[in-house]
Amino acid sequence: MKVVVIGGTGHVGTYLVPRLVLAGYTVVNVSRAEQKPYKNHSAWKQVKQITVDREKEEEEGKFGETILSLKPDIVIDMICFTLKSAKQLVKALKGHIQLFLHCGTIWVHGHSVEVPTTEDQAKHPFGEYGIQKHEIEKYLLKQARTKEFPVAILQPGHIVGPGWSPSNPAGNHNPEMFSKLAKNEELLLPNFGLETLHHVHADDVAQGFLKAIIHRNRAIGEAFHIVSPQAITLRGYAEKVASWFGQTANLKFLPFEQWKETVTKEESVATYDHIAHSPNCSIEKAKRLLDYQPRYSSLEAVYEAVSWLIESGKLKV
Repeated sequence: MKVVVIGGTGHVGTYLVPRLVLAGYTVVNVSRAEQKPYKNHSAWKQVKQITVDREKEEEEGKFGETILSLKPDIVIDMICFTLKSAKQLVKALKGHIQLFLHCGTIWVHGHSVEVPTTEDQAKHPFGEYGIQKHEIEKYLLKQARTKEFPVAILQPGHIVGPGWSPSNPAGNHNPEMFSKLAKNEELLLPNFGLETLHHVHADDVAQGFLKAIIHRNRAIGEAFHIVSPQAITLRGYAEKVASWFGQTANLKFLPFEQWKETVTKEESVATYDHIAHSPNCSIEKAKRLLDYQPRYSSLEAVYEAVSWLIESGKLKV
């Protein structure tokens, strides 16, 4: 079977594409530029690379037809962010493929009500990203249930792995937060540090996509959380990171309105987005229907990413 991956050299694709090749699929990667995956693997030599400017082709109404021309059995879209974009693909692919997998996000839930949050809870998305992804999800699932379009949606949390800086204990991406914990310097956290983050290793997300293909009869028409087994609090996260360096976390807490004055605007916006969502999602549905078995806990995934930051010289401890 031929699998076309749209955006296959990013965080998840770095692990997903080799998994697909090793599982025996013929893989075509469609991307805007010849970006190298974060991690080398010999399987990439067997992957056909297609360079396409998705945004330009969508404006011309051609992108869906371009994907169809590759004659896929399965399409995995890692980088769909608008409803218009999703509709163009569905229109072109309907009746021609066996499975369409869309990379969603746990951000579609907005704020949590009962935790761990399950996929069927009422959703209250906020922020442009979460709202757009929710609109895409509603549309795709309706296509599955009323038009028999074979789609399933996978919803990752905060994707982490070697090659990029993970969401840190303050809920943003400044790697210096890890350096402060390593050096036993004071680290300011917002509020009481009890808001949550829910990470997932990129390879576990890749596992989820492959399992959705293997169990596609169970996956079609459904959305699945693809995260680590447990979310972590900001405070607990900071304390664990400090312990990796033989330290006890030197933490101080400030109300968010005061705390945000101690960081850049970009960092405060990222932190607010994370703590306002405070995701804590259940993976029971994915375990039951897809046999999803995450290899990494949140902290194990972050540990691998922080180790890479140190080894690559991007973080001084």
